[in-house]
Amino acid sequence: MSFLICVGALAFLMLVAYRGFSVILFAPIAAMGAVLLTDPSAVPPIFTGLFMDKMVGFVKLYFPVFLLGAVFGKVIELSGFSKSIVSAVIKLIGRERAVTSIVLVCLLLTYGGVSLFVVVFAVYPFAAEMFRQSDIPKRLIPGVIALGAFTVTMDALPGTPQIQNIIPTTFFKTTAYAAPWLGVIGSIFILALGLLYLEWRVRSAIARGEGYGSGHINEPEPVASEALPNPILALSPLVAVGVLNKLFTMAIPIIYGTTNEVALTPGATPLVTQVSSVAGIWAVEGALLCGILMVLAFAWKPVSRRFADGTKAAIGGSLLAAMNTASEYGFGAVIAALPGFLVIRDALAAIPNPLVNEAVTVTVLAGITGSASGGMSIALAAMSDQFIAAANAAGIPMEVLHRVASMASGGMDTLPHNGAVITLLAVTGLTHRQSYGDIFVITCIKTLAVFFVIAVYYLTGIV
Repeated sequence: MSFLICVGALAFLMLVAYRGFSVILFAPIAAMGAVLLTDPSAVPPIFTGLFMDKMVGFVKLYFPVFLLGAVFGKVIELSGFSKSIVSAVIKLIGRERAVTSIVLVCLLLTYGGVSLFVVVFAVYPFAAEMFRQSDIPKRLIPGVIALGAFTVTMDALPGTPQIQNIIPTTFFKTTAYAAPWLGVIGSIFILALGLLYLEWRVRSAIARGEGYGSGHINEPEPVASEALPNPILALSPLVAVGVLNKLFTMAIPIIYGTTNEVALTPGATPLVTQVSSVAGIWAVEGALLCGILMVLAFAWKPVSRRFADGTKAAIGGSLLAAMNTASEYGFGAVIAALPGFLVIRDALAAIPNPLVNEAVTVTVLAGITGSASGGMSIALAAMSDQFIAAANAAGIPMEVLHRVASMASGGMDTLPHNGAVITLLAVTGLTHRQSYGDIFVITCIKTLAVFFVIAVYYLTGIV
């Protein structure tokens, strides 16, 4: 019965997420429902002392990353830099290579720190125009954007500032550059298979005589031929975020040491910070802040005109994203405290290989919740100590645990109820029936890549 209570809570949360209800509301309902069925008297203390404690702790650590990432993406958009980058890449690669061009644009923007949600809105008008001119079926656009924005730059490439690459740093005391070679190898695997698949889909459609189609909804206006910023200038803030992230990652431990104590007034109790737990977060925050300041310095006039309204929308979006994930984090902590979770933990522990154990756990929970960051947060909040102990026993570096957890979170997370998938289809005016099949293939490639990376590690020892 205790096992069924855990599974029922997870199934309930997955169902409400799939139906489009707010996870912020229903994650505590699902968690407290499970506690109620286990021990009714424990509901108030568990809610206050565990659920809210973990939820607030997540916000304390990661909300600045969500906030700065959203504001950075918005000022990149308001400045015209995103349009400039898209236009330059299309000219460089060629309109006849529509799939490769759109994937490359998405990679550049997301690796530079722009939120994948912002990328969907920024890239779609250009993708639609290229596909229309090349007479490629519009239904293939979501799969192309998913490969560029939802895969390697989200969690595989070393140094990416996306939240899925930052969360593991606090559990494993690593940095955003953990296991760089494994990340690069996994990225090549995903992009090679993904591009081969999408190009095959394009050729097959053209061979059948299928064109762009007609009667589509949410068709964008033709892209205006306005004067755009210099593409090198537009790229510079994105490059700066990546470079500064690396420099701050190296400099922060040197400046602050492993533990820092500070007291603003003489005689006060010093505030003690374990720098090793937050160095990766500080580095990303500092890099994103510098990137925002660069955009403001280079494009003050266009950004300042719409900065107030634009940042309101960005801040609202970052609050929603952070609170969704924090609610799932609190939910995971409660589920991990239930007696029924012991059955799940023991079943997963039966997988003898620690890396495979971690990958399966993270990707299954990401699939259930429909959220890469949410599923990983649940898994690491509940089982990170077990993963670390098993890895230490097997002599596996924490950097490898970081990269496997991060990449696994972006595996089965893009099931039909995933928020990013729903947003992508809504923006492009397409349905699950029309376009989800290609997204699912990309999802399977991404999931397979995690186990490919694990095999590479065991065969070569490369990190």
